[in-house]
Amino acid sequence: MALKISLKTNEKVIIGGAVIRNGKSRSDLFIENDVPVLREKDILSEKDADTLGKRIYFTIQLMYIDNSNLKLYHEKYWEFVKNFVDAAPSSLGLIDQINENILCNKYYQALKLTRELIEYEKEIINHVRN
Repeated sequence: MALKISLKTNEKVIIGGAVIRNGKSRSDLFIENDVPVLREKDILSEKDADTLGKRIYFTIQLMYIDNSNLKLYHEKYWEFVKNFVDAAPSSLGLIDQINENILCNKYYQALKLTRELIEYEKEIINHVRN
């Protein structure tokens, strides 16, 4: 069964590693095979990966869309995760769930959980500031 993606005007999407930008009108794309797909709202640029949680997200995003460099991305991921857990041991339960998905090559599911980690990170930072 095909995956249908409806794109808004000028919306970007990554499909199988290619960045695609829609034109001046809405359009529908049908993805007929199993390839990584990330909508613009789920794409994090390297320059926006300005916290440890976001660096973890960005690294998983790279795992998902570029499996030719998995070894490098995994090395960075485990380094970032160690630093995150050292700074916030209370995150270990969520980190364990993300790790399980990484180890099973379920990168999209890991990305979804990492959004929760980023929100948790924001809460911790706000708590420390107050």
